[in-house]
Amino acid sequence: MFGLGTYAFFWQLSDRNPRPMTLPEAFQATRDLGIGLHQICDYAPLEGMDDAELADAAAAAQDLDLVIELGTKGIEPGHLTRFLEIAAVFDATLIRSMIYGPDSRPTLEQARQWLTGAMPAFEAAGVTLALETYEQLPTVDLIALVEQVGSENLGICLDPGNVVARLENPQACVEQVADLTRAVHVKDYAFARQPGWVGFTYSGAPMGEGLHDYPHLLRTVRPRERGINEVVEHWLPWQDDPETTLRTEREWTRAAVDYLRSTT
Repeated sequence: MFGLGTYAFFWQLSDRNPRPMTLPEAFQATRDLGIGLHQICDYAPLEGMDDAELADAAAAAQDLDLVIELGTKGIEPGHLTRFLEIAAVFDATLIRSMIYGPDSRPTLEQARQWLTGAMPAFEAAGVTLALETYEQLPTVDLIALVEQVGSENLGICLDPGNVVARLENPQACVEQVADLTRAVHVKDYAFARQPGWVGFTYSGAPMGEGLHDYPHLLRTVRPRERGINEVVEHWLPWQDDPETTLRTEREWTRAAVDYLRSTT
C-alpha cells in the first residue's frame, strides 16, 4: 500500500501552524487523497494519550477505513512493550523505531539483548518491528544486529536519504538492506549551494525532482511484489510564513502521491 506519515504533515501538525491540525484531521486528509494507510510516526502526543483518547483516535481511523502503522524512537524494553499495547488499540501490525531513543543510546550488544528479549512478544502479537536506516548507526551494523537477533518479525525501515549524513551512498544502502526491508519511507532530497558558495544545504525536494533514484529502489527492494508499504514523508524547510509553508507541504504530498501512482 501507499501511505502518508506524520512527517508529511509536519508543519500542519506543528505549533507554527496558527491552527494545528489534529490527528483525526490528518487521517481525513490522508483518506481525501485516496490513500488507505497512515503511519503515526514520532507523534509526541500519542504517548501521552490515555486509553479513552487512544480508543477515540483508533475509532476515527476505523471510520475512514484506514490501516494504521506506528513509529517511535528507542528500543528500551518498557518502551517497546508500551508501543505493542498501542498497536493493539489501532490493530497496527508494524512499528517503526530506531536503536537510539531520546534518553537511550545502547551499545550494539545491549541492543541485541533488548531486541532478543522483545521479539517473542512481537511474534505473538503478529507485529513487525522495523528499525530505520539513519545516520547515527552504520548500515552494516544495523544489518548485523537484525541478522543476529534472527526474528521474522524484525526487519529494517528503509530511508536511504538519512545515511548521507554519515557519508554513506543511498543506492548502496538500498542494495545492502533490500532483503531485510519491511517498510519504506518515501521522500526525495537534494543538495543546494549556500549563499557565497560556502558549503551546501542538504534538504528535501519534491518527489521525483531530487537525487533519490526511486526506480532503483523499486527494482532492488520490490516492495509491491513483497507486500511492503511505501509511506510518504517530507524534509520541507520552513518557507518564511505559515501560509506558504502549509500550502507547499500539501503540494509536496500531492506530488509524492501522484509520483507513486505513476510508477505502478
